[in-house]
Amino acid sequence: MSKNDPHTLGKERIGKLLLQYSIPAIIGMTITSIYNIIDSIFIGHGVGAMAIAGLAVSFPLMNLVVAFCTLVSAGGSAIASIRLGQKDMKGAREVLSHTFALCLTNSIFFGGLSILFLDKILVFFGASPDTLPYARDFMQVILLGTPATYTMIGLNNVMRSTGYPRKAMLTSMVTVVVNIILAPIFIFQFEWGMRGAAIATVTSQFIGMIWVVSHFLNKESTVHLEGSIWKLKKRIVGSIFAIGMSPFLMNVCACVIVIILNNSLQKYGGDMAIGAYGIINRLLTLYVMVVLGLNLGMQPIVGYNFGAMNFERVKRTLRLGIISGVIITSSGFLICEIFPHGVSAIFTDNNELIGLAADGLRIAVMMFPLVGAQIVISNFFQSIGKAKVSIFLSLTRQLLYLLPCLLLFPHWWGVNGVWISMPVSDALAFATAVISLTFYIRSVSKQRPA
Repeated sequence: MSKNDPHTLGKERIGKLLLQYSIPAIIGMTITSIYNIIDSIFIGHGVGAMAIAGLAVSFPLMNLVVAFCTLVSAGGSAIASIRLGQKDMKGAREVLSHTFALCLTNSIFFGGLSILFLDKILVFFGASPDTLPYARDFMQVILLGTPATYTMIGLNNVMRSTGYPRKAMLTSMVTVVVNIILAPIFIFQFEWGMRGAAIATVTSQFIGMIWVVSHFLNKESTVHLEGSIWKLKKRIVGSIFAIGMSPFLMNVCACVIVIILNNSLQKYGGDMAIGAYGIINRLLTLYVMVVLGLNLGMQPIVGYNFGAMNFERVKRTLRLGIISGVIITSSGFLICEIFPHGVSAIFTDNNELIGLAADGLRIAVMMFPLVGAQIVISNFFQSIGKAKVSIFLSLTRQLLYLLPCLLLFPHWWGVNGVWISMPVSDALAFATAVISLTFYIRSVSKQRPA
């Protein structure tokens, strides 16, 4: 049997498979998050506290960059693993080709449109005259590099879901190592500031793109590129967008939320409060990315066994995934509650910014242990092709709960109201996810009585 035989997803022990697929994905996602943190550290110490605020202003636009990428990559990787579970190799290859073409198309459309209106977008997102130059310098370069970014992320997800989790991990490792090497050189040695950080990021992602495209051009790969990638079928495009719509809408909603959040922080606390959010966001994103790595490892296992109608293995994978997700976010909760000043000081030596970030961090993580379970449950529905449920769960925290809190709480408690909104929405989104999963399990049990 081939070392990278995807059909072991239906035979091997669940615990072993989850470790085999999740650990490389977690390492890859964690490394990606760590280099974002390191970028922020370099920017905070090499450019200044105001540059941290400028970086935070760019978060909504970064969320949109990710949104248009995951619209394709999440759907493509999920459907590819389901096709493998159905032993449909031709279908898996078609999904790969469509993913490649749609990544390129989306990147050119979104990147070009955003560059044309960049200053207006950033001001709308909360930039002040002091932070706009920093945010503009960073995002101009990032947007020019979207074709490389989209292709690298999109095809890397498909690589992982078609039986190459370690190779997918190496993609992330290569990009991160290159970025970590180049960023301090460009920022400190060449004194390129924000542009230096962005150039380092785009260069590393271009190298990652070459890596993944080379993999899929190799005929020895389980799934590889054949023929023209531009022969698109409406049915496949529709399926990719349907499954990818959940993370797409989640990121779009995150963009809307951060716009409101930035503007509230600007109103009640100024640029420094936005900078504090930039630090909090980087720290919490690290743990969320670990859970997302867990999800990436779960997805091919769940997708394959669901496609093969092996529902007992699907349930065992979900159960183990939820437990692991809660452990991950609980560790983040403990570290941020016990050492809020210490972790905030990593990013800056500005005492005012450290104090604001530490105070906000303690409040923001109050319900963080529940976040791991909520993310895993939402991703579970995506992995089995239940797009509508996954979209609903992805939107509940952002639109149904967090948005009203952000509109109300700051009026009562100022900047603290922004931070309080986060744990309240986390708790409500967790409850909604558990109720949705309970209803789904009951409906499946009625259809397939023991």
